[in-house]
Amino acid sequence: MPHWELNPGRPALAHVPAVGGLDEACAWLRENEAALTAALHEHGTIFLRGLPVTGTADVAAVRDVLIPEPTPYREKATPRSDFGDGVFSSTDLPPAQSIRMHNENSYTLTFPGRLLFACLTAPEAGGATPTADVRKVLAGLPAHLAERGRSSGWTLNRSYSDYVSLGWRTAFGTEDRADVERYCRENGITWEWLADGNLRTSQLRSATIHHPETGEEAWFNHLAFWNEWSLEPDIREAMVEEFGPDGLPFNTGFGDGEPLTREDVDALNAAYEAATVRETWQAGDVMLVDNVLCAHGRDPFRGDRKIAVAMGRPVDLMDCRPTVRPTLHPAAHPAPAVPA
Repeated sequence: MPHWELNPGRPALAHVPAVGGLDEACAWLRENEAALTAALHEHGTIFLRGLPVTGTADVAAVRDVLIPEPTPYREKATPRSDFGDGVFSSTDLPPAQSIRMHNENSYTLTFPGRLLFACLTAPEAGGATPTADVRKVLAGLPAHLAERGRSSGWTLNRSYSDYVSLGWRTAFGTEDRADVERYCRENGITWEWLADGNLRTSQLRSATIHHPETGEEAWFNHLAFWNEWSLEPDIREAMVEEFGPDGLPFNTGFGDGEPLTREDVDALNAAYEAATVRETWQAGDVMLVDNVLCAHGRDPFRGDRKIAVAMGRPVDLMDCRPTVRPTLHPAAHPAPAVPA
């Protein structure tokens, strides 16, 4: 049975007993799967230290025990390296760049229920993968923002380009416009082909959902992550000047059509910061995240850093009692009330 170390500002951490190799480690994980799941539901993130994980094949073996049902990476938004066998790099962005808190694929209709991060090379400095319990984020939001999210949902607007962010061919994994249109039609996304051959899309999603197993309400979205006010001021100014307010690679708003103010976004990011925990990576560490209960990000770092990622246990949005239905329309349509 794992013994959890609980320290302020850090995720729940357990040291794995000494094992003879990866097979014994996987056997230990299987024997303790119920306890690991219970801890994950309680804490949202659990850190396992001492597993003999040194390569991507080891990560895949551990993944097959903890999250055997894979989840495909849909509507790609950031560059990743594919290590094979369903194991990827963490986001391939410059080391000096931090990544804000977000729930993986919160904008898709099916998303991973669990994420697994494994440290193959620990950075010289920095580079933690912080997480934030989004139950606490929701509780920490100003009441008017939380209620607005519940009642109207949030919108994501994307302008695809091969020069900024990802082009539509990479994001949708196809060269065929008809495939893109079919996907958008099936997933409640409006689309517009631009004169230069690029694509612009918009979608409405619920800002809060309920965990499919525990029933707890969570703040589950990319609302602050991709909002223009989360950009550095000089970057935002340059991008708005270059692309116009409607042509930014990503932007978000509330589902009622009203934009977020700088103060709104500051309050959202402050709620994430107050709920954030982090642990310094050591080679062999494995972190398991309940993607509905916890957002994650990345700290800037120095030196080599190799964090492998796997996603699994797919969750259907409609199994999470969203308060707003995903639709093609700009106005939100509340979902029917579902007893708690």
